[in-house]
Amino acid sequence: MAKWSAILAMVIAVTACATSRDELERKTALARGHEIAAANCASCHAIGRNDDSVAPEAPAFRTLSQNYRVDTLEEALAEGISVGHPAMPQFQFDPDDVHALVLYLQSIQD
Repeated sequence: MAKWSAILAMVIAVTACATSRDELERKTALARGHEIAAANCASCHAIGRNDDSVAPEAPAFRTLSQNYRVDTLEEALAEGISVGHPAMPQFQFDPDDVHALVLYLQSIQD
């Protein structure tokens, strides 16, 4: 019985460590996603939960899910997102940055 209790305690400890590591990785990715949005997008778009877009025609990022499935933006961001108006530059991000930005976008949706 003591042997099984020790094994159970080890399994719980390993699971807790993995969960803590996963949560840390998620928080790091969210912070990186916010940094990417701030550096590349905030000059026109509202990138937070409550701010207003600098450019009135630029949608607030927190409302993107009203018109798009945010999780499907990963491919567009990786391949180079562009739109049909000249004010928005074309962006292309590396896969880790794409993941971080999409994770951040998902976290702020209304």
